[in-house]
Amino acid sequence: MSRFTKDGKVKAEMLPSTLQRSEVKAQDTFAATLDSAEDQYGDGQRARRTAFASLKHGFEKVGDHWEAKGSKGPSDDQAAGQGADSGSDARPTAGGVDANASKKHLYDLARKLDVPGRSTMTKDQLVTALQKANDRETRKAREK
Repeated sequence: MSRFTKDGKVKAEMLPSTLQRSEVKAQDTFAATLDSAEDQYGDGQRARRTAFASLKHGFEKVGDHWEAKGSKGPSDDQAAGQGADSGSDARPTAGGVDANASKKHLYDLARKLDVPGRSTMTKDQLVTALQKANDRETRKAREK
């Protein structure tokens, strides 16, 4: 079943809640990739992983929604992987946080999300704290 209406717009109710709160370009990227991946792999987890991988190439999760990244590219070690190992869960993902971004960018996002203790955190600690903050904001948004 297509995620697009006859006039080419995404049916928002067919998207994950974080994408429903995101800009149209993020919704279109996810929906188009998911449609294509389902044609190739069938309806299931592999198609959804492919769609999220495509989304994370150009967008990052900020709180309860997705925003365009400053520059396109893999967001973490898992996304940068290739070959037979790239589809496995061998490397953890950063859950939508652009772990390849600069420490300053991560710090700025942590400030935006009011992450406590951010000024003394390492880059890896900022990534982990942002994942938790994003999860917390998503839970709050879903409860509304």
